[in-house]
Order: sequence, then C-alpha cells, then structure tokens
Amino acid sequence: MSYMALYRKFRPGEFEDVKGQDAIVKTLKNQISAGRIGHAYLFCGTRGTGKTTVAKIFAKAVNCEHPTDGSPCGECAMCRAIAAGNSMNVIEIDAASNNGVDNIREIREEVAYRPTEGRYKVYIIDEVHMLSIGAFNALLKTLEEPPEYVIFILATTEANKIPVTILSRCQRYDFKRISIDTIAARLRELIDKEGWDVEEKAVRYIAKAADGSMRDGLSLLDQCAAFYIGERLTYDHVLEILGAVDTDVFSRLLREILAMDVSQVIETVDCLVMDGRELSQLAADFTWYLRNLLLVKCSDNMEDVLDVSSENLAQLKEEAGMIENETLIRYIRVFSDLTNQLRYSTQKRVLLEVTLIRLCRPAMEQTEDALLDRIRMMEKQIEEMEEEVRSAPRRMQEYPDDPDGREWPSREEPRAPKPQLPKALNEDVKAVAKDFRSILGDASPMLRTYLKKARLSAGEGNVLLIVAPDEISAGALGTEEHKEEIRRLIEEKIGKQIEVEVRSLERGGRFEDSFVDLEKLIHMEITVED
Repeated sequence: MSYMALYRKFRPGEFEDVKGQDAIVKTLKNQISAGRIGHAYLFCGTRGTGKTTVAKIFAKAVNCEHPTDGSPCGECAMCRAIAAGNSMNVIEIDAASNNGVDNIREIREEVAYRPTEGRYKVYIIDEVHMLSIGAFNALLKTLEEPPEYVIFILATTEANKIPVTILSRCQRYDFKRISIDTIAARLRELIDKEGWDVEEKAVRYIAKAADGSMRDGLSLLDQCAAFYIGERLTYDHVLEILGAVDTDVFSRLLREILAMDVSQVIETVDCLVMDGRELSQLAADFTWYLRNLLLVKCSDNMEDVLDVSSENLAQLKEEAGMIENETLIRYIRVFSDLTNQLRYSTQKRVLLEVTLIRLCRPAMEQTEDALLDRIRMMEKQIEEMEEEVRSAPRRMQEYPDDPDGREWPSREEPRAPKPQLPKALNEDVKAVAKDFRSILGDASPMLRTYLKKARLSAGEGNVLLIVAPDEISAGALGTEEHKEEIRRLIEEKIGKQIEVEVRSLERGGRFEDSFVDLEKLIHMEITVED
C-alpha cells in the first residue's frame, strides 16, 4: 500500500478531534442538536486551519443516523459512506478549477432532486473566492432560497473577494490561526502514535514554523521524519532540513550590525549561504527575533508570551539594553519589507546584503529613521571626543612624562561638592531669554546648530521652553546630555538653577498659535521702558 501523508492519515473524523477552533465547533454542534441548521455557511481563515475538515464533519453530522451530542457517530452507513467519499449526498467542488457559469448552472439543476438517502445534500465549495462574477450571480438565487434539503458550505482564504450579496446570505465563521502550543501538542500525540523518536525542542520549532496552520505543521513533520528515518530527529536536524537558522546566529548578527562591522556581517551571510540556509526564512525568523527583543525591552514580564528558553531570555534581556526602541522598530520595519521582497526576488543574497549594509551605514539612506540613527551616532562620537578633550589637560599635568597616556593609572580625582543653587524665578527666566543667544555662545557645535532655528517660550513653574521647528531637531535637543549642557551654561551665567523643556511644532503649525514668543515679549518691554 502506498504511503499516506500525515495530514490525510490523521484528518479528524469527529468534532472532538478538531483542535484550536473550539468556539466554531461548539456553535455547529449546538445547531445540530437543536435542529437549527442553516442553509448556507461561509468558512473563512488561513490555510490549514480546518475549514474543509469541519465542513466534512458537519456534512456527516447532519446526515448521521445516530448523532451523539451534535457529533456524527462514525459507525452508521451514512457516516462510513461520507468518510470514504462514496456518498452522493456530499458534493465537493473546487472553485479554482470549476469557476464558470456553466459549473454553477449544473449545481442549480442538481438541487432540484432530493437526496436518495439521508436527509441533506451538502455542497462544499472550496476556494469560493475564485468564482467569476457571472458564477456568483448564478449562485445567488439558489443560495437565497435553496430547497430545505440542501446546505451550502463555502470555504475561502480571502473573504474580501466575495460579493456582499453572497456574504449577507451566509452564516460566517472565521477560523483563527492555531496556537503553537496546540500544534505542538497535536504533533506530539501523532509522533507517539507513529512510534517516532523526536526531540521536544524540534517539535516546538516545527509548530512555530507552521505559522498557525495545522496542516503545514503535519507536512513539515512528515518532511523531517522522512529525512531521518530510523534515527532520532533533533532540533539541529530540523534546522538543517528546513534551511533555518539557530537563534545564536541572530544574536551574533545583531551585535555585528550594532557594531557597524560590515565585513563581519557579510562574512556571516556568506557562511549561512554556504550552509544552504534559506534566506527568505532567515529574514522572517530574524524579524521574529527582533520582535522578541522589543517585547523584552517594553516589559519585564514577558516570560509567558515569549516562546524561548531561560538561557535565550537572559540573552535577549542583555541585548535589549544595547539598542534603543526607535532603532529596534526601524530594524523590524526594514526586515518586514525585506521578507516580502525576498519572496519574488531572483537575487536574494544581494538584496539581503544590501539591506544589512544600509543598517550598518545609516549615512547611505535619506529616510527620517536613518537620519535619527545618524544623529545618535554623531552625538555619541562627539561626547567621546569632548570627554577625551576635557580629561587630556588633567592627565598631562599629572603624568607629564607619558604624554600618550598609555600607562596612566585608573583613579578618580576627588571633587568638591557642587554648591546648591537657588531656583530661578519668572524674572530670571526672562533674563535668560534676553541673553540666551550670547549664553549659548560657548555651547558645543552641534547644539548651536540646532538652537539657531529654535525659539523660546515660558512654561508653567518657571520653566524655559525651547521650541524646535520639527521632530528631528526636538529629538536631538531633547537628549538628556544636551539639556544638561544648556542648564550648565545658564547656571554659570546667572548662578541659578533653571528647568529646561524641549518641544516641537506640529507639522504645518505656527509658533504664534501655540506658544508665547518670550524673546519678542522682552523686546517689546524694553522698547516701552525706553
């Protein structure tokens, strides 16, 4: 006898065997038990979630001679005939290959005849969205007023392509994607029945790769088990067969991108290509890895949401501290777009390498996200240079015999406690605004550049508002380092503490509509006094 694929061999024959669609199963069983059976159903959902399987079980249940709690008995002549595909009462139609008006006209002629056995004729039309407009129009009248012994079950993965006139005449059921835990439990159940030796970590990865589709999970398990017949199927074997990549590789790749090490990134890609890894799968899995990083960064209680080991979770937490939220979101956006592009690309490696180089070299891009990355990188470099310049005179004075500073011991110079300065009042804020441009004459070059187009206003509680013309400038000025530099320069000038806030104008907005121009107001007061 020829081998039968797992998804066919273990296709559920009763409602109780259907996994992950409990709400739909319960509703259909209640309808059958109460005799409230509809005449038209629409089953929507992604591939492999059980639409056709539930339709066949429903067809058996409505014709079963001895139904039990709304579920078919599986023993009577009607159940056995439907299960074997020999019943004349259940007609399956593939709308992808039978999508013309003539095919629907044949159905309209057939429904005029009562079933020879059983109570209902059930028409299961798969991929119904493939029907032509003429075919939908031909089906409409029959669907609206069918004979009492006819039930239509329409199955589709794209409900948005079905005319609303058809939708309004059907009871709609949306089949959701099946969870990783449910798929993994079903796979383990079938593995035990087959007597295979499969590592639990491998089962979890297959369930994750199934992407919510039970049929895809069974097909992947079939593929992996066939490759290692008679051997223990391990996690590494599954990665090799599916062309996938281990999470350690993602960790190394992310660290190389953050270090902007282009040569090492390209070398990593070369190793993956030579190992036969599928680049489309790599991009999709890396996007998922970045998503896990973002969840870890945004909350401390993600152990139940993330399907990772404790070791991987600790590694994710470490890497979450190495990257900012905005950069991480940009990476996710870039790799999501890359995943879609790789599906239809003939030069997948080139496309992947160019994308990685763009992430390592933000200066190559002109997008707003890339510009923010460049600003953050420049600020970091300037801070390092300023720190080096500030510390150089002191080190030269302490160690004149070693101007390069290679052998200087690491020690902290004792500092005198900073005196407590009085807080600024409204008049002090005005005084600062009056001489603000001269006060900031000693600011760092980048800070002066952004402050040229900024304007001043007053906030509540003696706060000096610095209003930037756009979000990019506000993001640069609003860093804690720049605000601290502004406060320090003001304290040195007036000898008082003053609180500084940075805001940005709304796109297309006018400064005068939202803020009081403090510099203009002070100029008017001076003119009146003169």
